[in-house]
Amino acid sequence: MTMPPPPQQPPGPYPGPYQQQPQPGPYPGGQPGPYGAQPGPYGAQPGFPQQYPGQPGPYGGPIPPQPPRKKRTGLVVGIVAGSLVLLGCLGYGVKMVIDGAGDDTPFPEATHKLTVPKTLLDSEYTLAQDMSGTEGKKVLEDTYDPNVRTGGAAVAQYTAQKDGGLKALVVSGYYGQIKNPDVQRRSLLSGAGTAQNAKIETPAKDVTPAGSDVKVECEVLTNTEAGNKVTFPMCAWADGNTAAGVAVVDAANVGQKPEDIDLAAAAELTLKVRSEIRLPL
Repeated sequence: MTMPPPPQQPPGPYPGPYQQQPQPGPYPGGQPGPYGAQPGPYGAQPGFPQQYPGQPGPYGGPIPPQPPRKKRTGLVVGIVAGSLVLLGCLGYGVKMVIDGAGDDTPFPEATHKLTVPKTLLDSEYTLAQDMSGTEGKKVLEDTYDPNVRTGGAAVAQYTAQKDGGLKALVVSGYYGQIKNPDVQRRSLLSGAGTAQNAKIETPAKDVTPAGSDVKVECEVLTNTEAGNKVTFPMCAWADGNTAAGVAVVDAANVGQKPEDIDLAAAAELTLKVRSEIRLPL
């Protein structure tokens, strides 16, 4: 018996050598796979062969898996600054009587105190959190140092926007009558290294600006949160009435090398903060 000729295929929209040809499926008889022919990511294009089923990507190569996105640096800055405020920066709770019992020298007269203003550094920073009467007060009440008569704490976090990025400034200190300012200053700096995920990269050293009668020491720390390593400076001063540490955590410093941190600039900033928060009684 003579078989009838196969039906003629209608011409494609663009006749010629690039006319689309039917593609056989992987099963006998030219049937498509169980899921049918899969279109390419942009659909079949007129005049060009349709992508084969399961072909990955428009260029034939596999699409690599995308790594999980890291947390936003602004959030990381807030976490790092918060850990300094709550645990390490005050330092008063970790030093405890480094020089042993109190000496016989008289306490200096109480003439100044520390305050927590609404803004700092010509209103560049705005107060975000004041914990002087909570966390700061608790640390001072739970700790005894025979060389210090404390009058109160100044523990606060400030924030500012810089070129679309977040900066946080942490102030953590106390006031009263202090016999041994050098010991208190070093204790504040060593205390910052106890903050969660913090590490002192550059040990504290004297970075007192020229002409200043107030000694300032500074160090460089790193803190890693959500895969982001933030590098930042911390400086401290102490005198007969006040002692405080100042740290600036800047989103721009994520991944920065410790040796690239400008400690001289950090010391200058610390003295400016001191002039704004240290007031006469």
